[in-house]
Amino acid sequence: MKIRAVLFDFIGTLAVVQGYSYEESMKKMHASLVNDCFKVDYKRFREVYDQAHHKYRLIRYEQWIEVTNAVWLSEALNRLGFATKPEDQAVKKAINVFFEDYLHSLKQRKGALRTLKRLSNSYSLALISNFTYAPVIYAGLRKLHFSPYFNAILVSEDVGWRKPHSKILEEALKRLNISASQAAFVGDSPNEDIQGAKNVGMKAIFIPSQFFTIEDAKNSSQQPDIILNDICELSKILPKI
Repeated sequence: MKIRAVLFDFIGTLAVVQGYSYEESMKKMHASLVNDCFKVDYKRFREVYDQAHHKYRLIRYEQWIEVTNAVWLSEALNRLGFATKPEDQAVKKAINVFFEDYLHSLKQRKGALRTLKRLSNSYSLALISNFTYAPVIYAGLRKLHFSPYFNAILVSEDVGWRKPHSKILEEALKRLNISASQAAFVGDSPNEDIQGAKNVGMKAIFIPSQFFTIEDAKNSSQQPDIILNDICELSKILPKI
């Protein structure tokens, strides 16, 4: 059946991360909390935060249920003796501070914008991103000028499920009003993008990134239908599928 829609991963596939320091983001988040009267030593805060982070990471990567950062930040603060909720303003503020540098680090992958422009003339386009804090993805898409080319944008925090869970992929197909056999998924993660696409019956196209190599794809148990070296090859290969 002819391909009518192309679904993309975001980070790695369409965008690259340059010059980002997780440690610096952690320190800025801690400073924001201290400024809002959460007086706690950074070393102790980091220890408890990492424990809470690990707890929810297991849920996210084993059950594919998405959990937003505010949940484990609030839990960490509560373990430290503060009474907080994920929706508290100080918690939200700290999360925003944490992601400021990450957002600034996002750059267009070479050829990505040109590819989206070309494909949007012939296909419906959707984006599915596994990300714990959806505002970063929406802001990143605007910053990189990608937003206008997508008919649907799904972020795991909003949907509640992460790739490769079928629910988030099926929701994207529903929004595009197409069947899985009419869609191709383009991504860089064998265990999330390629497995997710194959789980629902979409063509799976792997493109290497700063996070995953072609060797990673070849050695994975999740074998893509197509492996491309460059995102610019998409406009040539899709009509042949």
